[in-house]
Amino acid sequence: MAESVGHVSLTPRSYRRHAGVVPAHQVIVALFDGVQPLDVTGPHEVLMGATALLTARGTGAGYRVSLVAADPGPATAESGLRLLPDGPLPESGDIGTLLVPGGNGARTAARDDAFLGWLRRAAARSSRVVSVCTGAFPLAAAGLLDGRSATTHWRYARELAEHHPAVDVRTDPIYLRQDAVWTSAGVTAGIDLALALVEADHGAEVAQRIARELVVFLRRPGGQSQFAGPVWSPPARRPAVRAAQDLIHADPAADLRVPVLAAQVGMSERHFSREFTKALGAPPGEYVEQVRVDAARRLLESAPVLVSAAATRAGFGSAETMRRAFLRRLGVAPDDYRRRFATVAPDERT
Repeated sequence: MAESVGHVSLTPRSYRRHAGVVPAHQVIVALFDGVQPLDVTGPHEVLMGATALLTARGTGAGYRVSLVAADPGPATAESGLRLLPDGPLPESGDIGTLLVPGGNGARTAARDDAFLGWLRRAAARSSRVVSVCTGAFPLAAAGLLDGRSATTHWRYARELAEHHPAVDVRTDPIYLRQDAVWTSAGVTAGIDLALALVEADHGAEVAQRIARELVVFLRRPGGQSQFAGPVWSPPARRPAVRAAQDLIHADPAADLRVPVLAAQVGMSERHFSREFTKALGAPPGEYVEQVRVDAARRLLESAPVLVSAAATRAGFGSAETMRRAFLRRLGVAPDDYRRRFATVAPDERT
């Protein structure tokens, strides 16, 4: 059944299977100047790796990937790499997967009426529409994400939400799927998304084989918040709230309960909580927890400390309290986080 999305009707199509053989699935990747090259080459490697495996097994032709662009010359990526399109933006014929990569140029493309018009027409002929990173901006500008949940690079999620209030922007998922529309987080998350596409089309075993070849997770644990930098909030305008904010950041391990903070800034507890939440968008307790998580992350990444020591120094009191906070905020336990990001080995004496 067709589903109305913005100006376009997207109709998920099933993949035809005859005696276990799946015909080649066409993938169109739209190029533009300022594209993030990994948003193109990452999915390309996954899909062509799956194609080679399926062809060798004789169970299908896999994928046929084409790079297309409005201009015939090479598209210059934001890093300076030049990508040569296979042809122009197609104006006819069915499309299997329409993929819009990200990069600085994606936000420019989101203001290009000609490109957005083509995107709407191409989406209407596509089995599914996919964005990587800030490729969500053109999709949103074309109305393809209206009424849907979507994700993008954590750094640009707030901008996407502000410019496109009809889109439910989620900041943490590595990728999101809603029927025929898929969106992913930044840069290398395009590999995660492409593996998910392969798994949806050809099963987990094929996707796992490709993930092993690329030395990546088939399903990356945690969300993109674990890769984001520490949360920074602009100083509150109200002096009393800003004073509390300064106290929290100056010493996350201090006693930062609401009664203590309120007393130190000369406010009643109820009034302090209300004004703090209004100014910073989170209640004092949640704000303190996030600051402590950020402090613990920095310790686990760069200091030779055990998890229990990091918990004490960041103000959690116990390793178990910190573990629960990490799972809530980052989707991974502190031990897993340290194994992934530490630049020094823990000192058993610390």
